[in-house]
Amino acid sequence: MMTYELLGLSIQAWITILSVMSILVMMIRTHVPAEVAFLGALTVLLVFGIVNEEEGLAGFGSEPVVVHAAFFVVMAGLMQTGVLYWLTKNLLGSPTNYREAIIKLMVPIAVLSALLNAVNVVALFVDVVKIWARKLATQPSRLLLPLSYAATLGGACTLIGNSSNLVVAGLYAEQTGQSMGLFAPLIPGMVCTAVGVGLVLLLKNAIPRRESPETSFESTSDYTVELLVPTENEAVGMTVSEAGLAHVKGGSLIEIVRFDKEIITPVPADEFVIGGDRLIFSGQINEILELKRTHGLVAADHHVYSINEIDSNRKLRTAYVGFGSDLIGTRMSENGFEHTTDMVLVAVARQGKRVNQQPREVRLEAGDTLLLECPPKDEREIETLTRGSLTFFDSHFVPQLGKKTVVASIILLCMFLLSTFHVMSLMATTMLAAGAMLVFKCCRMTKVTKYIDWELLLILGSTVVFSTAITKTGIAETLATGVLNVCGENPYVNMAVLCLLASVVSEFVSDVGACGVFFPIVYQVALALGCNPMPFVISLMISVTISFASPIGSSTHMLIYGPGGYRFTDFMKIGMWMHIVLLIVNLVIVNIVYPI
Repeated sequence: MMTYELLGLSIQAWITILSVMSILVMMIRTHVPAEVAFLGALTVLLVFGIVNEEEGLAGFGSEPVVVHAAFFVVMAGLMQTGVLYWLTKNLLGSPTNYREAIIKLMVPIAVLSALLNAVNVVALFVDVVKIWARKLATQPSRLLLPLSYAATLGGACTLIGNSSNLVVAGLYAEQTGQSMGLFAPLIPGMVCTAVGVGLVLLLKNAIPRRESPETSFESTSDYTVELLVPTENEAVGMTVSEAGLAHVKGGSLIEIVRFDKEIITPVPADEFVIGGDRLIFSGQINEILELKRTHGLVAADHHVYSINEIDSNRKLRTAYVGFGSDLIGTRMSENGFEHTTDMVLVAVARQGKRVNQQPREVRLEAGDTLLLECPPKDEREIETLTRGSLTFFDSHFVPQLGKKTVVASIILLCMFLLSTFHVMSLMATTMLAAGAMLVFKCCRMTKVTKYIDWELLLILGSTVVFSTAITKTGIAETLATGVLNVCGENPYVNMAVLCLLASVVSEFVSDVGACGVFFPIVYQVALALGCNPMPFVISLMISVTISFASPIGSSTHMLIYGPGGYRFTDFMKIGMWMHIVLLIVNLVIVNIVYPI
């Protein structure tokens, strides 16, 4: 390999830097899914021989990946046996005012997130928070943001609470040969959580009031029109395209209901029109009704999308376009999504308001809320089919509580006890718990795969490999030397500067990516100063999780962005203050608990 150097770094080092920078640029400037960006950059490292095949594969067999994979099985068991359903139903209670709601929401959510992973908890409680909002006569946006903040803060208290915590712990074990305890960040995390809850209460009036996207979908008859084709209509015998009915002014044909109740959806352009057909259009009502005059159609006696659906097996469901979705920047009329999934787009809402144009011609953006008519498939099957494109929250799965509920709870408790008292390593305990869930039939292997977030596992594995490359090419050592030259030999100043940089970067990319890049630098600085690396590592662990000023810095923020009808800048109003205060609190408390 070439041995040329530029500014003290080898060509291999510069290729690594450019690969990391490409990930940052793609995640900030494009809609390329995160896992694609990470895998693409990893391929570059392998092609140029910066990491070998063994090092590349080692990342995907590392502790963070294995623990996460095993924990997905544990979560499947908790979900299918009803443990999480029971917690959802019984934990929160009923608040009487907004301030009480914040406290009753944030404290239990923080505890659950420390034990069950922040992302899972937020996904589980989004619908619960919406119900609370209706009871309190307030907007869901007023509670969803505290939900996300509480989950993120609570997740910082344990290694399994946030994915980035596991990455840092895994890299630390790789460098030192010593495993962190499950509750290593507990005290700093608890203090930050307490301060965070207090800040939300203090700044509660700054939490944005945004109309929920679902309010745009409350009366489906407001945006769907059913028109009948008379037997003697001249369009009979033509295709919908020839008759000019496929795409009309102000809307589009989304479904044909035949006299024998056969439902044709999506409607192909070459589908023939038959007398007696009921044509269901979606779009601007006033303009679509002009078809009665221009095409000789007549009004049907009721709307198809009413309580008594003609085909009760097809249901209307709400989904959200997440950051990194492959639908961003596309139109439903062009991307083939409806044809692949057998779903039909009925309406689009953006920032709480329905988009007033043909739904299938709307160029989709992150955070858009879609009303979709879905086929009669299992909800988990639909969610698996649309993974990477949409996120559904209107799940109606209600598990049966019984003996297996108790068994799954005991398995979870044993997992924590074995890890807490160092009877086994975290990897061993999670794998044992996953195996126990399968052995005692708390979950079935055929259904477990639906709970596994494969994209996250790919990102975790790639992050570990990038950290290896940063250390191997000398980047970490060179940057650590540069930081020391600028900051001097004061360990507190060095820690503060590195944590500040890492926390800022995590606002624009995932916390997992930020900790993977900064860990080797932080570790090298600690070694160069002759300090205990633990306070540096723990402070980094918490710093990358307090990315509250943007929706893309945290997976939990991405989950609530669509349901809350938020704007990108909404997170800055309270999140910027949260970020600054919690960063200071983190640095202070970590150095008290883990003296340098």
